[in-house]
Amino acid sequence: MKSHQLKIYNTLSREKEEFQAINPPFVGMYVCGPTVYGDAHLGHARPAVTFDTVNRYLTYLDYRVRYVRNITDVGHLQGDADEGEDKIAKKAKLEQLEPMEVAQQYTDSYHRDMAALNTWKPSIEPRATGHIPEQIALVEAILAEGLAYEVNGSVYFDVLKYNESYKYGKLSGRILDELMSGSRDLDGQGEKRNPVDFALWKNAAPEHLMKWDSPWGIGFPGWHLECTAMSSKYLGTQFDIHGGGMDLMFPHHECEIAQGNACNHQDPARYWMHNNMITINGQKMGKSLGNFITLQELFTGDHKLLEQAYSPMTIRYFMLTAHYRSTLDFSNEALQAAQKGYKKLINGLRIARSLEFTPEAGVDLDEKQIQQIESSINSAFRAMDDDFNTAQAIGHLFNLLKKINSIFTGQLKYSALGEEIFNKLKDTFINFVVDILGLLEEKSEVQEPMLNLLLKLYSEAKTARDYDKVDEIRAGLKSMGFVVKDMKEKIDWAYEE
Repeated sequence: MKSHQLKIYNTLSREKEEFQAINPPFVGMYVCGPTVYGDAHLGHARPAVTFDTVNRYLTYLDYRVRYVRNITDVGHLQGDADEGEDKIAKKAKLEQLEPMEVAQQYTDSYHRDMAALNTWKPSIEPRATGHIPEQIALVEAILAEGLAYEVNGSVYFDVLKYNESYKYGKLSGRILDELMSGSRDLDGQGEKRNPVDFALWKNAAPEHLMKWDSPWGIGFPGWHLECTAMSSKYLGTQFDIHGGGMDLMFPHHECEIAQGNACNHQDPARYWMHNNMITINGQKMGKSLGNFITLQELFTGDHKLLEQAYSPMTIRYFMLTAHYRSTLDFSNEALQAAQKGYKKLINGLRIARSLEFTPEAGVDLDEKQIQQIESSINSAFRAMDDDFNTAQAIGHLFNLLKKINSIFTGQLKYSALGEEIFNKLKDTFINFVVDILGLLEEKSEVQEPMLNLLLKLYSEAKTARDYDKVDEIRAGLKSMGFVVKDMKEKIDWAYEE
């Protein structure tokens, strides 16, 4: 493995801790995936891009990552607790479909949008409905430990009993006494011993669409149960990293910790990572506010708050320009600035790929330039090692881009750097943009031949001094998002920034 001192902010300890894999070079990472009852939106995109970047960087450091991301297709009730209707079942009734039709439709659309954002597929993507036996076995184990109780065909986790030996609330910082005093008796929760107890298994009413047989009768698993069952099955009873959005910290992840300790007498994960929330023009995103934006609406521009369409790579780049633990505010101004930044990096990527070292006689090494390049390279890696700080890393990449552009324009000689530093500059920039940040050049199959043809016509018109034709071609390319680069040795193009 590459020698790096990677530090991760652990929500559990509220400190940055040096990353130590349990079984290096293997790393187990579990990330909470979507509940598939609607199209993917910005709230889905941020954890997907965040933990894709974590996966990419760990892989770059030569770890072998088993990345597990679940699909929730049962048990997630409307209130995010133990009351209300199943979100997927409700959608199925509205659309007159089977619940699994709804789940499949939105799982497919989620995969489509995540592919557009160039996120790697997880190593394993288990579904809650595919692991009902494991969830029933987990409930039985918790009952055997005396930390759950059955009533009227439902099984609840006994939080007060658990808290005698463990600390419920240690992840989120919630204090149990305050949770107790602040709780109210919600419909359907009167059978609980305490309002803070949560459902492991729920008795299903006759009209409930998604239900299974169990030792306690016909019912369905509680929302929190699936992640404990699936993470332990595929990663073991303790694994390296558990990730998800900050909104899942309580109660979902808190309950996962309780379930893991109840069964295995240890926390399920060593490092808990949470990405922060997103806002739209300074406001929390919500359907009632009219600022709820799906990824497809962003990609097409088909939303009243959007001035234009924004490409998937613009969205990905924009998310990476903020540290994952900071709030991220979406606005047209911010996205347009991100679009320019993304195009600058991609123009640099095209140039870097085209450069080859050519030694020149009589050129002395420029030690100052070499030191600046090495400093920017080291700083970019230090930023990633400091809790995956992509925002700072991108800033250092732009410093490297200045050197790449200087080489391309002839202001900085290849030989003044020496072959080793030149190759290090080129490889670092390409590896960061493509492999670590996951940014791709967005182009169609016909783009390259079309541009080559237009530049040929442009060159011919310029040679013939047909300046009207030159201006026409230049303007036409600009309208399509490209600029002509007239250089001493050749004519090239770049994306308009």
